[in-house]
Amino acid sequence: MKKQTAGREALGTFAPKFAELNDDVLFGEVWAREDKLSLRDRSVITVTALMTKGIFDNSLKYHIINAKNNGVTAEEMSEIITHLAFYVGWPNAWAAFSLAKEVYSENN
Repeated sequence: MKKQTAGREALGTFAPKFAELNDDVLFGEVWAREDKLSLRDRSVITVTALMTKGIFDNSLKYHIINAKNNGVTAEEMSEIITHLAFYVGWPNAWAAFSLAKEVYSENN
């Protein structure tokens, strides 16, 4: 996994400790524990968590891109979102499908 710098880029001077925890701990340590869970599994879990919380901003899009880059196919993402629709709500699935369709139609 590449070194995460998004926290420092977005919040480095305003919230340096949060940026450090985001980049170094969350992405630098937790996501790096591939011996415990694969990046693919972590991506699916994260997409699920964000959908459950009703978060449909750039963070969900980022994690759908991560899922794609970590081997989740468009067909699998479609099935994940369809399955989640019954647990997290139909409108949440519609919102997630909008982002997923955009991600999987791009050449990321």
